[in-house]
Amino acid sequence: MKNVHPTSIIHEGCKIDENVIIGPYSIIGPNVKIGKNTKIHSHVLIDGNTTIGFNNEIYSFSVLGSNPQHLKYQGEKTKLFIGNNNIFREHVTIHPGTKVGIKKTIIGDNGFFMVGSHVAHDCLVGNNVVFVNNAVIGGHVEISDFVYLGGQSAIHQYCRIGKHAIIGAGTTIDGDVIPFTSVVGSRGYLSGLNLVGLKRRCFKKDEIKTLRNVYRLLFAPEGTFNERLSEVSETYSKNELVKEILSFLKENLNRPLVHPKMGKH
Repeated sequence: MKNVHPTSIIHEGCKIDENVIIGPYSIIGPNVKIGKNTKIHSHVLIDGNTTIGFNNEIYSFSVLGSNPQHLKYQGEKTKLFIGNNNIFREHVTIHPGTKVGIKKTIIGDNGFFMVGSHVAHDCLVGNNVVFVNNAVIGGHVEISDFVYLGGQSAIHQYCRIGKHAIIGAGTTIDGDVIPFTSVVGSRGYLSGLNLVGLKRRCFKKDEIKTLRNVYRLLFAPEGTFNERLSEVSETYSKNELVKEILSFLKENLNRPLVHPKMGKH
Protein backbone atom coordinates (compact mmCIF):
# COMPACT_ATOMS: atom_id res chain seq x y z
CA MET A 1 0.00 0.00 0.00
CA LYS A 2 2.58 2.50 -1.18
CA ASN A 3 -0.01 5.28 -1.57
CA VAL A 4 -0.98 5.20 2.12
CA HIS A 5 0.79 7.75 4.32
CA PRO A 6 2.52 6.16 7.33
CA THR A 7 0.70 8.44 9.80
CA SER A 8 -2.74 7.27 8.67
CA ILE A 9 -4.62 4.62 10.66
CA ILE A 10 -6.03 1.78 8.55
CA HIS A 11 -8.03 -0.67 10.64
CA GLU A 12 -7.80 -4.37 9.97
CA GLY A 13 -10.77 -5.63 7.98
CA CYS A 14 -11.29 -2.66 5.67
CA LYS A 15 -11.03 -3.25 1.94
CA ILE A 16 -9.05 -0.79 -0.15
CA ASP A 17 -8.90 -1.20 -3.93
CA GLU A 18 -5.97 -0.41 -6.22
CA ASN A 19 -4.60 3.10 -6.75
CA VAL A 20 -6.26 4.52 -3.64
CA ILE A 21 -4.35 7.41 -2.06
CA ILE A 22 -4.72 8.01 1.70
CA GLY A 23 -3.15 11.15 3.13
CA PRO A 24 -1.57 11.93 6.51
CA TYR A 25 -3.54 11.33 9.73
CA SER A 26 -6.60 9.94 8.01
CA ILE A 27 -8.50 7.10 9.70
CA ILE A 28 -10.27 4.26 7.86
CA GLY A 29 -12.58 2.05 9.93
CA PRO A 30 -12.69 -1.76 9.87
CA ASN A 31 -15.95 -2.07 7.90
CA VAL A 32 -15.10 0.40 5.15
CA LYS A 33 -14.75 -0.44 1.46
CA ILE A 34 -13.03 2.06 -0.84
CA GLY A 35 -13.06 1.72 -4.66
CA LYS A 36 -10.11 2.18 -6.97
CA ASN A 37 -8.57 5.54 -7.91
CA THR A 38 -10.10 7.29 -4.90
CA LYS A 39 -8.04 10.04 -3.29
CA ILE A 40 -8.37 10.75 0.42
CA HIS A 41 -6.60 13.86 1.67
CA SER A 42 -5.20 14.38 5.16
CA HIS A 43 -7.28 14.26 8.37
CA VAL A 44 -10.27 12.41 6.90
CA LEU A 45 -12.37 9.97 8.97
CA ILE A 46 -14.30 7.22 7.19
CA ASP A 47 -16.12 4.88 9.57
CA GLY A 48 -19.15 2.63 9.93
CA ASN A 49 -20.45 0.22 7.32
CA THR A 50 -19.44 2.51 4.49
CA THR A 51 -18.93 1.55 0.85
CA ILE A 52 -17.32 4.09 -1.47
CA GLY A 53 -17.10 3.64 -5.25
CA PHE A 54 -14.28 4.60 -7.58
CA ASN A 55 -12.70 7.93 -8.58
CA ASN A 56 -13.95 9.83 -5.55
CA GLU A 57 -11.96 12.63 -3.92
CA ILE A 58 -12.39 13.41 -0.22
CA TYR A 59 -10.79 16.52 1.24
CA SER A 60 -9.47 17.24 4.73
CA PHE A 61 -11.64 17.09 7.86
CA SER A 62 -14.53 15.35 6.13
CA VAL A 63 -16.30 12.67 8.19
CA LEU A 64 -18.18 9.93 6.33
CA GLY A 65 -20.13 7.13 7.98
CA SER A 66 -19.98 8.16 11.63
CA ASN A 67 -23.01 7.63 13.89
CA PRO A 68 -26.18 9.46 12.81
CA GLN A 69 -27.43 12.42 14.82
CA HIS A 70 -30.66 10.81 15.98
CA LEU A 71 -31.83 10.37 19.59
CA LYS A 72 -33.28 6.94 18.80
CA TYR A 73 -30.05 5.61 17.29
CA GLN A 74 -28.76 2.82 19.55
CA GLY A 75 -25.72 1.58 17.68
CA GLU A 76 -27.58 -0.67 15.26
CA LYS A 77 -25.70 -1.68 12.11
CA THR A 78 -26.77 0.59 9.27
CA LYS A 79 -25.05 1.52 6.03
CA LEU A 80 -23.73 4.33 3.85
CA PHE A 81 -23.29 3.81 0.11
CA ILE A 82 -21.41 6.36 -2.00
CA GLY A 83 -21.18 6.05 -5.78
CA ASN A 84 -18.49 7.09 -8.22
CA ASN A 85 -16.75 10.31 -9.32
CA ASN A 86 -17.88 12.43 -6.38
CA ILE A 87 -15.97 15.32 -4.83
CA PHE A 88 -16.32 15.99 -1.10
CA ARG A 89 -14.62 19.21 -0.07
CA GLU A 90 -13.46 20.14 3.42
CA HIS A 91 -15.64 19.48 6.48
CA VAL A 92 -18.34 17.51 4.63
CA THR A 93 -20.32 15.16 6.89
CA ILE A 94 -22.49 12.24 5.72
CA HIS A 95 -24.30 9.85 8.07
CA PRO A 96 -25.59 6.30 7.55
CA GLY A 97 -29.20 5.23 8.08
CA THR A 98 -31.16 4.36 11.22
CA LYS A 99 -33.59 1.61 12.20
CA VAL A 100 -36.42 4.18 12.20
CA GLY A 101 -35.67 4.89 8.50
CA ILE A 102 -34.49 2.80 5.56
CA LYS A 103 -31.32 1.74 7.45
CA LYS A 104 -29.07 3.25 4.80
CA THR A 105 -28.01 6.48 3.18
CA ILE A 106 -27.24 6.44 -0.55
CA ILE A 107 -25.21 8.99 -2.53
CA GLY A 108 -25.18 8.68 -6.34
CA ASP A 109 -22.49 9.52 -8.89
CA ASN A 110 -20.80 12.74 -10.06
CA GLY A 111 -21.81 14.85 -7.07
CA PHE A 112 -20.02 17.99 -5.90
CA PHE A 113 -20.34 18.56 -2.14
CA MET A 114 -18.70 21.84 -1.18
CA VAL A 115 -17.25 22.96 2.15
CA GLY A 116 -19.36 22.19 5.21
CA SER A 117 -22.27 20.53 3.44
CA HIS A 118 -24.15 17.80 5.30
CA VAL A 119 -26.22 14.75 4.39
CA ALA A 120 -28.15 13.33 7.35
CA HIS A 121 -29.33 9.77 8.04
CA ASP A 122 -31.60 7.75 5.73
CA CYS A 123 -31.23 10.15 2.79
CA LEU A 124 -31.34 9.31 -0.91
CA VAL A 125 -29.19 11.61 -3.04
CA GLY A 126 -29.15 11.23 -6.82
CA ASN A 127 -26.58 11.81 -9.54
CA ASN A 128 -24.95 15.06 -10.71
CA VAL A 129 -26.01 17.07 -7.68
CA VAL A 130 -24.32 20.20 -6.31
CA PHE A 131 -24.35 21.13 -2.63
CA VAL A 132 -22.83 24.61 -2.27
CA ASN A 133 -21.01 25.60 0.94
CA ASN A 134 -22.94 24.72 4.13
CA ALA A 135 -25.98 23.34 2.31
CA VAL A 136 -27.58 20.80 4.66
CA ILE A 137 -30.34 18.22 4.37
CA GLY A 138 -32.18 16.60 7.28
CA GLY A 139 -33.00 12.95 7.77
CA HIS A 140 -35.09 10.95 5.28
CA VAL A 141 -34.70 13.60 2.54
CA GLU A 142 -34.72 12.64 -1.16
CA ILE A 143 -32.62 14.70 -3.56
CA SER A 144 -33.15 13.79 -7.22
CA ASP A 145 -30.68 13.99 -10.13
CA PHE A 146 -29.24 17.36 -11.19
CA VAL A 147 -30.48 19.20 -8.11
CA TYR A 148 -28.54 22.33 -7.08
CA LEU A 149 -28.61 23.44 -3.44
CA GLY A 150 -27.39 27.00 -2.88
CA GLY A 151 -25.06 28.01 -0.10
CA GLN A 152 -26.52 27.97 3.44
CA SER A 153 -29.71 26.31 2.22
CA ALA A 154 -31.47 23.79 4.47
CA ILE A 155 -33.92 21.02 3.64
CA HIS A 156 -36.38 19.83 6.33
CA GLN A 157 -36.69 16.15 7.20
CA TYR A 158 -38.75 13.96 4.85
CA CYS A 159 -38.82 16.53 2.04
CA ARG A 160 -38.29 15.60 -1.61
CA ILE A 161 -36.56 17.76 -4.23
CA GLY A 162 -37.43 16.84 -7.83
CA LYS A 163 -35.04 16.51 -10.75
CA HIS A 164 -33.36 19.64 -12.16
CA ALA A 165 -34.62 21.85 -9.33
CA ILE A 166 -32.52 24.67 -7.90
CA ILE A 167 -32.71 25.92 -4.32
CA GLY A 168 -31.50 29.47 -3.74
CA ALA A 169 -28.82 30.52 -1.28
CA GLY A 170 -30.03 30.85 2.30
CA THR A 171 -33.36 29.18 1.52
CA THR A 172 -35.14 26.88 3.94
CA ILE A 173 -37.31 24.18 2.39
CA ASP A 174 -40.13 22.64 4.44
CA GLY A 175 -42.08 20.94 1.63
CA ASP A 176 -41.68 18.97 -1.59
CA VAL A 177 -40.30 20.79 -4.64
CA ILE A 178 -41.59 19.62 -8.02
CA PRO A 179 -39.03 18.90 -10.78
CA PHE A 180 -37.56 21.61 -13.04
CA THR A 181 -38.37 24.50 -10.70
CA SER A 182 -36.58 27.24 -8.78
CA VAL A 183 -37.12 28.02 -5.10
CA VAL A 184 -35.98 31.24 -3.42
CA GLY A 185 -36.62 33.22 -0.22
CA SER A 186 -35.75 32.59 3.42
CA ARG A 187 -38.90 30.46 3.68
CA GLY A 188 -38.75 28.91 0.25
CA TYR A 189 -41.39 29.57 -2.40
CA LEU A 190 -41.47 28.69 -6.09
CA SER A 191 -40.23 31.46 -8.35
CA GLY A 192 -40.69 29.67 -11.70
CA LEU A 193 -38.65 27.20 -13.70
CA ASN A 194 -34.94 26.57 -13.28
CA LEU A 195 -34.31 28.17 -16.67
CA VAL A 196 -30.55 28.52 -16.24
CA GLY A 197 -30.14 24.87 -15.35
CA LEU A 198 -32.43 23.67 -18.14
CA LYS A 199 -30.59 25.71 -20.76
CA ARG A 200 -27.20 24.53 -19.51
CA ARG A 201 -28.38 20.96 -19.91
CA CYS A 202 -29.50 21.66 -23.48
CA PHE A 203 -33.25 21.37 -23.01
CA LYS A 204 -34.97 22.39 -26.25
CA LYS A 205 -37.02 25.59 -26.49
CA ASP A 206 -40.25 23.71 -27.07
CA GLU A 207 -39.55 21.51 -24.05
CA ILE A 208 -39.03 24.55 -21.85
CA LYS A 209 -42.18 26.14 -23.29
CA THR A 210 -44.20 23.03 -22.40
CA LEU A 211 -42.80 22.99 -18.87
CA ARG A 212 -43.62 26.68 -18.46
CA ASN A 213 -47.21 26.07 -19.60
CA VAL A 214 -47.56 23.17 -17.16
CA TYR A 215 -46.15 25.25 -14.30
CA ARG A 216 -48.59 28.09 -15.00
CA LEU A 217 -51.50 25.68 -15.23
CA LEU A 218 -50.63 23.84 -12.00
CA PHE A 219 -50.37 27.04 -10.00
CA ALA A 220 -53.09 29.09 -11.67
CA PRO A 221 -55.49 30.91 -9.30
CA GLU A 222 -58.61 29.24 -10.73
CA GLY A 223 -59.98 25.98 -9.32
CA THR A 224 -58.39 23.54 -6.88
CA PHE A 225 -54.92 22.10 -7.27
CA ASN A 226 -56.34 18.61 -7.90
CA GLU A 227 -58.57 19.97 -10.67
CA ARG A 228 -55.61 21.68 -12.32
CA LEU A 229 -53.51 18.53 -11.90
CA SER A 230 -56.20 16.49 -13.66
CA GLU A 231 -56.17 18.95 -16.54
CA VAL A 232 -52.39 18.67 -16.85
CA SER A 233 -52.65 14.87 -16.79
CA GLU A 234 -55.22 14.86 -19.60
CA THR A 235 -53.51 17.48 -21.75
CA TYR A 236 -49.92 16.25 -21.48
CA SER A 237 -50.38 12.54 -20.80
CA LYS A 238 -47.82 11.52 -23.45
CA ASN A 239 -45.13 14.10 -22.69
CA GLU A 240 -42.13 12.46 -21.03
CA LEU A 241 -41.01 15.56 -19.10
CA VAL A 242 -44.50 16.18 -17.75
CA LYS A 243 -44.69 12.51 -16.77
CA GLU A 244 -41.70 13.22 -14.53
CA ILE A 245 -43.74 15.86 -12.70
CA LEU A 246 -46.86 13.71 -12.53
CA SER A 247 -44.91 10.74 -11.21
CA PHE A 248 -43.35 12.95 -8.54
CA LEU A 249 -46.77 14.19 -7.45
CA LYS A 250 -48.23 10.67 -7.27
CA GLU A 251 -45.61 9.43 -4.81
CA ASN A 252 -46.32 9.33 -1.10
CA LEU A 253 -46.34 12.84 0.32
CA ASN A 254 -44.91 13.25 3.81
CA ARG A 255 -44.68 17.01 3.36
CA PRO A 256 -46.86 19.60 1.59
CA LEU A 257 -45.85 20.99 -1.79
CA VAL A 258 -43.86 24.19 -2.02
CA HIS A 259 -46.03 26.75 -3.89
CA PRO A 260 -45.42 30.18 -5.41
CA LYS A 261 -46.22 33.26 -3.37
CA MET A 262 -49.83 34.38 -3.60
CA GLY A 263 -50.33 36.20 -6.88
CA LYS A 264 -47.04 34.96 -8.38
CA HIS A 265 -47.11 32.02 -10.78
